[in-house]
Amino acid sequence: MSLSLLGLCGSLRSGSWNRKLMHEAADRFGPAEFAAADMNLPLYDGDLESERGVPPEVQRLADQISAADAVLLVSPEYNQSPSGVMKNALDWISRVEGNPWRDKPVAMMSAAAGRAGGARAQYMLRLWMIPFRPWVIPGPEVMVAGPSKEFDEDGRLTSERYANALGELTAQLRAAAEARSA
Repeated sequence: MSLSLLGLCGSLRSGSWNRKLMHEAADRFGPAEFAAADMNLPLYDGDLESERGVPPEVQRLADQISAADAVLLVSPEYNQSPSGVMKNALDWISRVEGNPWRDKPVAMMSAAAGRAGGARAQYMLRLWMIPFRPWVIPGPEVMVAGPSKEFDEDGRLTSERYANALGELTAQLRAAAEARSA
């Protein structure tokens, strides 16, 4: 079965730990057409929306979410919450016609310098997703603490603990996507 997987990374930095985690998750998901979403969107502005409608790059992201069989949400933790990049994308997506998230299999993960690995960001992200009604995979939670010590120079996880949790999470995401596509 050919599946499509979309990754939304809450960090715009090309070398971010969360971007590395997203690509590691995509690899562990197994055979699929993977795309990393362009999260470089204009800041949500109701006046902009009233004057010009939903920007084309936002509609493109909504269409990608709608077309994907499964989605990865990967966010750093900034000041005890997900990144503004992630919040902005979710705010914009809430303004498109329909609900591309409805019943969509979604896996969340984070990498953060603190010892909790982005736990608070993930908890808040789960709350943010409730109105969209996706099928959020409940666990195992993947929260990579101190990521500078957990990835090798090729961007691969070196910790067996994190690698095993990520493997289990992506296997569950794949099973959910296959069940939904059957």
